[in-house]
Amino acid sequence: MGQKEKSAHVVTSAKKEHDKHESEHHELGFVRKYIFSQDHKVIGIQYGITSLLFLLFGFSLMMIMRWQLAYPGQEFPWKWLADFMGQANMPGGIMLPEFYNQLGAMHGTIMVFLGVVPLAVGAFGNYVVPLQIGTIDMAFPKLNMTSYWVYFLGGVTMLVSFAMPGGAANSGWTSYAPLSVIATTGQTVWLIGMVFLITSSLLGSINFIVTIIQLRVKGLTFMRLPFFVWAQFVTSFLLLLAFPPLEAAGVLQLMDRLAGTSFFLPSGLVVSGQPLAVSGGGSPLLWQHLFWFLAHPEVYVLILPAMGIVAEIIANNTRKPLWGYKSLVYSAIFLGFMSFIVWAHHMFLTGMGTTISTFFQTTTMIISIPSVIILTALLLSLWGGSIRFTTPMLFALAFLPMFAIGGLTGLPLGLAPPDIHLHDTYYVIGHFHYVVAPGTIFALFAGIYFWYPKVTGRKMNELLGKIHFWTSLVFINGVFMPMFIQGLAGVSRRLYDGGAQYAHAQGVLQWNEFMSTSAWLLGLAQIPFVINFFWSIRKGKKVEANHWDATTLDWACTTSPPLAHGNFKVVPEVHRGPYDYSHQGAQSDFLPQNQPGEA
Repeated sequence: MGQKEKSAHVVTSAKKEHDKHESEHHELGFVRKYIFSQDHKVIGIQYGITSLLFLLFGFSLMMIMRWQLAYPGQEFPWKWLADFMGQANMPGGIMLPEFYNQLGAMHGTIMVFLGVVPLAVGAFGNYVVPLQIGTIDMAFPKLNMTSYWVYFLGGVTMLVSFAMPGGAANSGWTSYAPLSVIATTGQTVWLIGMVFLITSSLLGSINFIVTIIQLRVKGLTFMRLPFFVWAQFVTSFLLLLAFPPLEAAGVLQLMDRLAGTSFFLPSGLVVSGQPLAVSGGGSPLLWQHLFWFLAHPEVYVLILPAMGIVAEIIANNTRKPLWGYKSLVYSAIFLGFMSFIVWAHHMFLTGMGTTISTFFQTTTMIISIPSVIILTALLLSLWGGSIRFTTPMLFALAFLPMFAIGGLTGLPLGLAPPDIHLHDTYYVIGHFHYVVAPGTIFALFAGIYFWYPKVTGRKMNELLGKIHFWTSLVFINGVFMPMFIQGLAGVSRRLYDGGAQYAHAQGVLQWNEFMSTSAWLLGLAQIPFVINFFWSIRKGKKVEANHWDATTLDWACTTSPPLAHGNFKVVPEVHRGPYDYSHQGAQSDFLPQNQPGEA
C-alpha cells in the first residue's frame, strides 16, 4: 500500500471509528464538550481566548511601565491602581525600581510564552491545520487536551508569582544567572511555570508532527500542502528540539535555588558585601547558552506561523497563486535548520574568541537569506494581482514592511563590532519588537479577521476592522521607531528611569513621553477590535461556507463553523495544489483543491 493510500486509509478508518463512538454515546455534557474537550476546534478556541487575555494583561504591564519611563519619580495618576499594586511596590504612588524590574520581566515572559506562541501555534495551528489537511481531528486528541491544560496551569502559576514575598520574577525575561539564582521567591514560581509551559509545547509539537505526516487525505502530497501547514510543521520541529535544553536549564536553576547546587553559581560571589555561602564552581554562561539555544529558534516559532497566515491571505486576496511556492517551502525548512546554529550572536560580549565569533556572525548573515526569500516571494505575489483590500489583507500587507524593518535592523546586531555598541540598548528592544509586535501580532490579527467567519459563521465588521488597523499601524510605529534613536545614542534597556540619570541620554529623553503616549493610544486603538470581536459573534453578518472564495480544504469542504464531530460530511480527496486561482479557462477565478480536473 502506497503512502497516499495509507493516509486515506488512516483518515477513513479514524472517521468510521469516530462515527461508531458517536453512535454509541449520547451528546457530550457541557464539561466534556467545552471544558475538557478533545475536539481540536474547541481546543483551538480555548487557546485563542486564553492567549488573547494574556496578551491584554502583558500589554497592560507595558503601559504601566511606560508611565514610569515618561515621568520617572512622579506619582502614578490612577490612585486605585497604585493602591491595588500596594505600598511595597508603589509607596506614595511612586514606582520602585524593583517593581519596574518585575513588570519588565513578566511583560516579556507573558507576551512571548503565554501570548504570541500559544495564539500562533496553539490556536491557529489547532483549529486550521486539521481542516487544511482534511482530517477529522489531531492524531492524539487526549494529548491535545492535556497540552492546553498544562499551558493554562503554567499561565496561572506565572500570575500567582505576583503574590509571592518580594513579588514576581525580576531578573528579566532571560533570567540570567547568577542574579536570577539569588532573586526573590517569585523567580522559583517563574521557573515552575516555565516547566509547565515547555511541557505543553512539547506535547503539542509531537501531535502536530504526527498529524501532518500521517493524517493527510488522499492526494494531499507534501508539495500540495498550504504554506500555513508547512509553517506549522517546521515550527513543531523547532519546539520539539529547542525547548528541552531550556526545560533542563530551568530544572537546574531550580536546584541551584532550592537544593544547594551550583550549576550556574561561580565561586567567590559577594552579595551585599558578604561572601555567598555556596560551593561555587558553576558557570553563569552555561545558562546563557541553554537559554539562547531555545530563544533564537523561538524567534522563528513566532515568525513562521505569522508568515504562513500572511501567505494564505495574500494568495486569497490577490486571486493568484503564490509566487515561488517551492522556494517558500525550502526557505522555511532551511530557516528552521539554521535557527539552531546562530544562538551565540546574543553573546558576543561574553568574551568568546574571534574564531567562534566569526562563525556565529557568518551563520547569522546566512539565516537572513531565507527570510529575504520568503519576504520577496510574498511581495512578488502582489504583482499583477486583483487585490481586495479587506481588513485581513491590510494587516497582512502591513506585516511585510514591519517585518522587513525588524529584519534589517537585526543585521548590525549579528555582527560583533556594531553589537558592542548596540548590545542591551533600546536599539535591541526596537529591533525585536518590530519583528514580534507590528510583525507577528499584525499577522495574528490578520488571521483572526480571516478565519473568524469559519469559526463563528459570521463576519467581523469591516469599518471597525479598518479603524483598528489604521490606528494600530500609526501608534505602534510611534512606540517602537524612536527606540532606534535612543539605542544609537547608547541608552541602555531596563533602566527604570528611562536613562534620566545618564548624561549621554539627555539628548533623547524627550522621546520617552512620545513613546508612552503612543503606547497608551495604541491601547485605546484595541477597543474597536474588542467591540467588533464580541459584537460580531451575535450580530455579525452571516456568511456562506466559503466566504472568501478560497481554494484550501478548510474553506472549500467544510461548513462555517465546521461540523462539531468530524469536520467533513465526506472525506475529501485532493486533486491540485493549494492556490489554484485565476486558472485559465475555468468558469470561476478559483479552483478548490478537492475539485477534479487538471491542475
